[in-house]
Amino acid sequence: MRAVFDGFWSGYVQPLLQRPVRVQMAALCYRTMDAKKQILLITSRDTGRWIIPKGWPISGKTSCETALQEAWEEAGVKSGSSETEAIGSYTYEKRFDNGLSATVETTVYPVAVETLSDSFPEADERNRKWVSPKEAANLVAEPELKKLLEDFD
Repeated sequence: MRAVFDGFWSGYVQPLLQRPVRVQMAALCYRTMDAKKQILLITSRDTGRWIIPKGWPISGKTSCETALQEAWEEAGVKSGSSETEAIGSYTYEKRFDNGLSATVETTVYPVAVETLSDSFPEADERNRKWVSPKEAANLVAEPELKKLLEDFD
């Protein structure tokens, strides 16, 4: 009887109760200074932790176009170029204003920054700074993002 219950639970009930993974697109903004790459990190609006620009899919935009849009809105990347191929992804737990959370799969696109603006939509809500890939990896919290940053160097 227990085996039947376990099979029913794991095969039918548990998958129905699990929330689907949500997806976001992120911009790994970088520049080269003195033949060394630097990564642009920004602070999150809620906790102030260091992150890279990211956001939900935007209707009518490709994933890499969405990443570029987020780079503008959250970090002030006025002009930059993005690869159409992602360099990887990472997961994190997104906490919503209502107290609930969800796992988010975030696809990361490299963005070569050409021009930064000091006036951008979220300028008053975030800080930003340029750091080495190694320092960026030490500053972010998500283990899979740390690995992407370490490998980006």
